[in-house]
Amino acid sequence: MSASVLRPAQARPRASLTASSARRYASFALRRTGQALVVIALAYVLVFLVLAAIPGDPISAQLDNPQNGYSEAEKAQVRAFHGLDRPVLLQLLVSLGNAVRGQLGTSLSTSQPVTEVLSAAIPSTLALAVTALTLAVLIAAVLGLASRLLPAGPLNSFVRSLPAVFLSTPNFLIGLVLIQLLAVGLGLFSLVDADSVGSTVFAALTLAIPVSAQIAQVFITALDESAGQDYAEVALSRGLPPSQVVVRHLLRPSLLPTVTVVGLVLGEVLGGSLITETIFGRTGVGTVVQKAVSSQDVPVLLAAVVLSAAVFVVVNLVIDLLYPLLDPRLRVRKES
Repeated sequence: MSASVLRPAQARPRASLTASSARRYASFALRRTGQALVVIALAYVLVFLVLAAIPGDPISAQLDNPQNGYSEAEKAQVRAFHGLDRPVLLQLLVSLGNAVRGQLGTSLSTSQPVTEVLSAAIPSTLALAVTALTLAVLIAAVLGLASRLLPAGPLNSFVRSLPAVFLSTPNFLIGLVLIQLLAVGLGLFSLVDADSVGSTVFAALTLAIPVSAQIAQVFITALDESAGQDYAEVALSRGLPPSQVVVRHLLRPSLLPTVTVVGLVLGEVLGGSLITETIFGRTGVGTVVQKAVSSQDVPVLLAAVVLSAAVFVVVNLVIDLLYPLLDPRLRVRKES
C-alpha cells in the first residue's frame, strides 16, 4: 500500500524537472534570437555607414547620369526615399525604418525594386549553397568515418591526407577541371543550361570540395580524441566491433566541434559562390553584387550584403540552439 502511494509522488518531480528544463531552453532560445536580431541590425548600420563614407554621392551620381534616363520626378522620388537632403544619421534611420517594412528601394542601374532584383537571384544561389554545403558535409563524413574504420596503413594515411589536398586546391581550378572532364569530355552536364540539375550539382561540387576539407579535418580530429577516451577503450575491450564503437560511442561527442565548423564555413560558401557562378555562367546573388559594385548601385549592394550577413547569423543561431540537444552536458550551462 505504501509503495503504491510513493510511486506517483516520485514521478512528479521528474515531470516538473522536464517542464522546467523546457522553459529554461525556451528562455535561452528567445534570448539568442534577440541577440541575433541585434547583430543583423548592427550589420545593417555598419554596411550603411561604410557605403556612406565613400567619397562623393554614388546615388546622386547615378541619378544625374544622362545615360540612365531618370526624369526629374523620379530623381526627386529616389532622393526623398533615401533622405539624401538630410544628415547621415537621419538617412540611416530612414533607411533602417524602410528596411524593417520590407522597402529596400529601387535599383539605380535597372530601375527595378531591389526586392525583385534579389528575388530573381536568390533561388539560384540558394540551390547552389544548399547543395554545396550538403555535399561538403557528406564528403567530410565519408572521410572522417573512413579514417576510423580503415585499418592503419597506406590507405588510411591517404584518406587522412585528402583534406589537406582539398584545402590547398582553389575552387576555380576544380571548376575548370570538372568542366573540361565532365562537361566537354563526357557530356555529363550542359554548360548552356546553367540552372539544370546536373550543372547545379557539379557547380556545387566545385564549391564543396575545398569547404569539406575544413569540416573533415575537425571531424577526424574529434573522432581521434574521442577514441582515446576511457569509454571508447572499455567498449573495445568488451568486444564491440569498431563500426559499433564509432556509431554508438564516438560519433555523438564528435558532432559538437564538427557542427561548429559547419556554421563557420557558411561564409566561405557564400563568398565562393561568386567565383563558382562566374565559372559556370550562373546568375545569382554573387553576380548581382558584382554588377552592383561595378555600377555603384548602392541600394542593391546594401541589401545584398546585409542579406548575406543575416543568413550567416541565422545559421549560426540554429547551430547554437542545437548544442544543448546534441550534448546534454551543455543543457544546464546553456539554458541557465
